[in-house]
Amino acid sequence: MNKKSTAYIDASNLKFGIKQSNWELDYKNFRSWLRDKFGISKAIIFMGLIPNNAELYNSLQSIGYEISFKPTITSKEGKTKGNVDGELILSIAKDFYENKLENAVLVSGDGDYHCVVEFLKEKKVPISIVSPNRKYLSLLLKRTNVPVVILDEFIENLQQKMKRPPNMP
Repeated sequence: MNKKSTAYIDASNLKFGIKQSNWELDYKNFRSWLRDKFGISKAIIFMGLIPNNAELYNSLQSIGYEISFKPTITSKEGKTKGNVDGELILSIAKDFYENKLENAVLVSGDGDYHCVVEFLKEKKVPISIVSPNRKYLSLLLKRTNVPVVILDEFIENLQQKMKRPPNMP
C-alpha cells in the first residue's frame, strides 16, 4: 500500500480553538488547505459519535474527511463528552507500524499529544502541528520543536462565509 500524508484532527480541540478566536471554520476550504499546504491525501477527524449528528457526519465525509468515532458519555448535567486523545494517538502509532505513514499533520494544540509527536520525531517521520490559535497551543507541543502553523493566521482563506449545515462543529 502507498504511504500516506495524513492529517489527524482532534475535532473538539479544533472547534474549541476556533470558537475562542471568534470565527467559524469552513471545513471544505480547510480540507483543500490541508491538501495544498501539506500534501495531505487523508484527513481523519476524531470525534464523539452522537446519533442526532448524522447530517454533519455525512457532510464531512462528502467533502473528503474520514471520521473516527469515539463513543460518548453524557453527564448528569446533560453535557456530552467523547475524549478522542487515545484513539488519535493509537491511530498514528498503528499507521506507523503498518508502514502507512509518510508524514503527519496533527491538528490540535493539546499537550496530551506531546508523546506521539516525540514518538514520530524519534522514528524520523516528518510531523507538523496545526493549532487553532496561539493562545491554546500547549507549551509541551512548542517544546517539541516541530513546525507549528496557527490557523488564525489563515482566517481569510478558512473562515466560513456562508450558512453552515445544522450541527456543524
